[in-house]
Amino acid sequence: MSGERVYLYDTTLRDGAQTHGVDFSAADKAAIADVLDSIGIDYIEGGWPGANPRDDAFFQQEHNLNRSTLTAFGMTRRSGRSAANDPSLTAVLSANTPAVCLVGKTHDAHALTALGVDLEENLRMISESVSECVGRGRETIFDAEHFFDGYKANSSYALEAIETALNAGARWVVLCDTNGGTLPNEIFEIVSVVCAKFPGEKIGIHTHNDTENAVANSLAAVQAGARQVQGTLNGLGERCGNANLISLIPSLMLKLGYDVGISNEALKKLPEVSRILDERLNRAPNRHAAYVGASAFAHKAGLHVSAVEKDPSLYEHINPDIVGNSRLILVSDQAGRANVISRFRDLGIDIDAKDHRVLSIVEAVKEREYQGYSYDGAEASFELLARRLTDGLPNYFSIETFRVLDEHRFEIGSQKPALSEATVKVSVGSARSLEVAEGNGPVNALDHALRKALAPFYPVVNEVRLTDYRVRILNSGDGTAAVTRVMLESSDASGQRWTTVGLSGDIISASYEALTDGIIYKLMSSGALPPT
Repeated sequence: MSGERVYLYDTTLRDGAQTHGVDFSAADKAAIADVLDSIGIDYIEGGWPGANPRDDAFFQQEHNLNRSTLTAFGMTRRSGRSAANDPSLTAVLSANTPAVCLVGKTHDAHALTALGVDLEENLRMISESVSECVGRGRETIFDAEHFFDGYKANSSYALEAIETALNAGARWVVLCDTNGGTLPNEIFEIVSVVCAKFPGEKIGIHTHNDTENAVANSLAAVQAGARQVQGTLNGLGERCGNANLISLIPSLMLKLGYDVGISNEALKKLPEVSRILDERLNRAPNRHAAYVGASAFAHKAGLHVSAVEKDPSLYEHINPDIVGNSRLILVSDQAGRANVISRFRDLGIDIDAKDHRVLSIVEAVKEREYQGYSYDGAEASFELLARRLTDGLPNYFSIETFRVLDEHRFEIGSQKPALSEATVKVSVGSARSLEVAEGNGPVNALDHALRKALAPFYPVVNEVRLTDYRVRILNSGDGTAAVTRVMLESSDASGQRWTTVGLSGDIISASYEALTDGIIYKLMSSGALPPT
């Protein structure tokens, strides 16, 4: 098993575009294709030529892929037409990609009901379509749609459809769990039968995640003999998504020992690839994503951390460095000295484990988390707290006052959007600054006013961008008097991200605390010095 080649086929640009809320532009698709090519994905399915203007625009662009094979997706010819004169098939071939992927029916009921053709005509549609593509010099992949449901209903016909595609010259026949309802034991059993009848090096797997088993099903298929795996970045796809290539790749390489054409250096880029997609979609990365999430190797309990420090292999399934990730020791009300000492080591703070300040920080964290703060998801705020209680922090600025106004204007027959305006009075050294700014809501206005006031003294604050804003009401039973916790994620031009926390009975005050912590953290991490 070790070292055998398994080929990777990415369908993010087509299946991923079917995700609810996802709308790739042609530029998005080109950028994602470049990223996939950079890590060595074997096949990149660009979309369906002729299906929409966006896919047409993508295939009309010049793509200089170095390692990946660009593939156009389409379907077998329609009944009553020849393969050479079918408009849909012609559009796919006109994309001039080195490879094409055709989807066809292998479930007898789908052929009879959905296509309205008899079973023999469906087989001719498969054979003639594949032959046309192969005859035009294209590497041809046949997606056996609804294969597993079809196999359960009529195994002999499903297998005959596969044989038809292979006999027509298909390089790959991909078994599709289109409804996503098949479980890993069934996948293994059925793929084993297929690979006993046909060469495994021509069989692929395409799974959907409707039972949260897409990755497990793909691994089961490979173990049963399939040698191509289809999936998407971050598991994008319609309904519940497709098999997640970001977790499949390291599982195939590190757990099962297969060669997937990706180098060890490229494997370390997976967190970056995952984040690039999220940024394109303008959404926050999943901190708990396997292998690549910020919390994938996070440790919280104090006793646990003590053991991790002694032998990480006992508590981590792989070394996080292998996949470009890192260990994260969290500090919370469950933390002990081991958590704090470990975090200090990560932060470059040299302190003796017996130093009384360690216990002071542990107690401070526990007291503040009792009040409602949360530091296991706000590492930047914890670092600021730790440095204030140890080495101290520079006094970058102080806020004398701030004010936020929300003005709603109503006119007969219409309602104009609210106008949010923030005013801040800031002292930096002996200088004072008064600035006013507008924004899309009170927090955005306050953020603009703060950075406007500080930028003349610290230009680096112009790099800071708010990327996520989360609010939680902690004691909702108190109604409008409830305490509010704000978690705010910021980023800069380098791609660095950090999270801060604020707490107050007033949502604006809680946001102000998280905002200022975020700015102070950026100033500290960039080595800024207060003006003299």
